Amino acid sequence: MAAAGEGEAERVSALLREITGEGGFAFVASADKAGAGDLRAAEAAREMAWEQLHSGPWSEVGTAWRDAYALACLNVARLRTHAASGGDSDRSAALRALDMGLIMGGNLLRADLEAALARISAEACGGSEGGEGVVDKEDQRWREALDRNRDIADALKILPANSLSCKKVERRSCISLEEFICNYFLRDTPVIISGTIEHWPARTKWKDIEYLKKVAGDRTVPVEVGKNYVCSEWKQELITFSQFLDRMSSTVCPSNLTYLAQHPLFEQIKELSEDIIVPEYCYAGGGELQSLNAWFGPEGTVTPLHHDPHHNILAQVLGRKYIRLYPAFIAEDLYPHTETMLSNTSQVDVDNIDLKEFPRVENLEFIDCILEEGDLLYIPPKWWHYVRSLSTSFSVSFWWRAAVQPSGGS
Repeated sequence: MAAAGEGEAERVSALLREITGEGGFAFVASADKAGAGDLRAAEAAREMAWEQLHSGPWSEVGTAWRDAYALACLNVARLRTHAASGGDSDRSAALRALDMGLIMGGNLLRADLEAALARISAEACGGSEGGEGVVDKEDQRWREALDRNRDIADALKILPANSLSCKKVERRSCISLEEFICNYFLRDTPVIISGTIEHWPARTKWKDIEYLKKVAGDRTVPVEVGKNYVCSEWKQELITFSQFLDRMSSTVCPSNLTYLAQHPLFEQIKELSEDIIVPEYCYAGGGELQSLNAWFGPEGTVTPLHHDPHHNILAQVLGRKYIRLYPAFIAEDLYPHTETMLSNTSQVDVDNIDLKEFPRVENLEFIDCILEEGDLLYIPPKWWHYVRSLSTSFSVSFWWRAAVQPSGGS
């Protein structure tokens, strides 16, 4: 891996001066030694920056220490790839360091982290493949998992009470941007749009588990473990993408379900971003894209009833999901959590509604749907939605902020 360029060196010098001003003398000393080739010093600097990232609430962590963590990760990766052994373990350690820099670090050295990742990928020789029979069996399990619960009768056995018995989300095919704006966006009305993403490379490539492993298998990603984020046993972990794929095929206990949820995967792994295209509907109202996130997990993953602040197009690339929606104006009848961190989430467990504790929910009208492969679902801001995967599922959410706000009426 090449040494730091002039532009990077200037950014690093300015950063180290800032860290010195904040009292980070030990970090700066270790970073200087790392720049001279000391791997132990690089790892020590990374540990110091990591401690700073966890010294208080994330919102209070200064950008300088996030940038310092990214610098330390970059140094560890460079020295790992130059290690005498130069084996797979050093390559894996370098990749993990760079991914952690992207996930937890600041933006100052993001381009340098991405360039380092690109160099490692270009230099890598293909790893050993499993036997043909092993690959065939794995591919068969993968495709079976994507195809589960296609029969409505089977789906209803695992869905919440009264599912698919009320008003359905309207379904349209290949509507124009103008029609979307006039009939749905300006009326603050959800709609399913089919037939518009069949040209995405992801629609075919992501069905091949070997492709996903080749492109992302050694990369580190954050995952959620447990029924959902409001459960006490819920936790987060950092694992490789290959480990995540293995868990999806082996986990059957809800408390151990592993979900890659609301993660900017496409910023982290550029090869996957080339497989998708921002739908033109996201430009409604002078749209400005706010975030593009991945939602990838096995059958049974649940996102509890909640609302989001932006316009949302949810693209169902692989598998199927059940989605239930409630309009924004009935928010108080859905008993939002009072804590600030969960104020956008309902206290009501849609899978097991306690009508004694939440009586106003009983007669609330909702609309729902099964989102099929290749569908887009428009969810207006503040609309409450509950989501359950009926099979292994890979979705992409496109959040955007509009300059022109909908009227909120139909």
